Amino acid sequence: MADWIAQALWCLDRHQSAVLISVASVRGSAPREAGAKMLVAAERQWLTVGGGNLEWQAIQRARRWLADPSGQPERWIEDMPLAAALGQCCGGLVTLLFEHLVEADRVWLEEARQRLTHLQPFEREVGVGAPGVKPWVALQAPGAASHPADRFRANRLLDLSDARGCAVFTEPIVPDAFNILVFGAGHVGHALVNILQTLPCRVTWVDAREELFPEIVPANVTLEATDTPEAVIDQAPPQSCFLIMTHDHMLDQHLCEQIMRRDDVAYFGLIGSRTKWHKFQQRFAAKGIPAERYARIICPIGEPGIEGKQPAVIAVAVAAQLMRLRSARARSRAAQQVPLEASSACID
Repeated sequence: MADWIAQALWCLDRHQSAVLISVASVRGSAPREAGAKMLVAAERQWLTVGGGNLEWQAIQRARRWLADPSGQPERWIEDMPLAAALGQCCGGLVTLLFEHLVEADRVWLEEARQRLTHLQPFEREVGVGAPGVKPWVALQAPGAASHPADRFRANRLLDLSDARGCAVFTEPIVPDAFNILVFGAGHVGHALVNILQTLPCRVTWVDAREELFPEIVPANVTLEATDTPEAVIDQAPPQSCFLIMTHDHMLDQHLCEQIMRRDDVAYFGLIGSRTKWHKFQQRFAAKGIPAERYARIICPIGEPGIEGKQPAVIAVAVAAQLMRLRSARARSRAAQQVPLEASSACID
């Protein structure tokens, strides 16, 4: 969720002019959903709004603006008919919002990053502007905008007939609550975090051997170099996912026993063979731990059917298993129609 914010700030830090492109609305079939984003500079681009000719045309429009912005608006919208104009088989209509980012945008970008860091949901509202109406960007509490309460259920975040006299783009930004704790910075740990850093989740990476961690980590990864990993387990949010893959089988067992004390674990994986798992079960039983406590542990870890002992293969299998769980949770929330969490803060 925070990738585009971090990348936009990276561009501003380097005085690199860039255009933020958002999918504002979708009618019919389209490659990406409303809210998808990419960032375009003169010679580079980041993220994606769906690829293909749609994305190529969007990049060209942004770069034409960057090459000659004279007399052009800082924020504008364009309709992109996928079949009629772009020759794509999707056949729908995508409306894109283009925003040229300047130093003044740093204020709301920094605030957005802070809110996500503190797990605070919010809405970003962009007024495109019109004759007599200045464009604006505002962050506000969920549900604070003057739009229908169900505006985010359709794939349309753009209101062309807003009462304020211009088109208004309003998007919900909700911090990802899918928390993953990875214990172990060995080969598999590195391979797994390399994948998880590109996925919608928050990762806490734990190991006492600080020298094994990389010098630079992505925005969604937090390092915990500690010789008391039990405290990290105890402090983890409810419904977290735990992956035990340290270099020491006795440490693995100790961490498993610590996690088994919790009743609010969403996923509990232990790296190892079936032989290792059989021995662990014997040890747990010898300690009087009820079988139902360790029955929750997945060992060997990874999506069934993905076979191989190479670290990268194991990492792919585990990431797939975690993403399947995340999708199941998202479907469950959607079925319950859980509203956005309330927030008291508001920025004008």
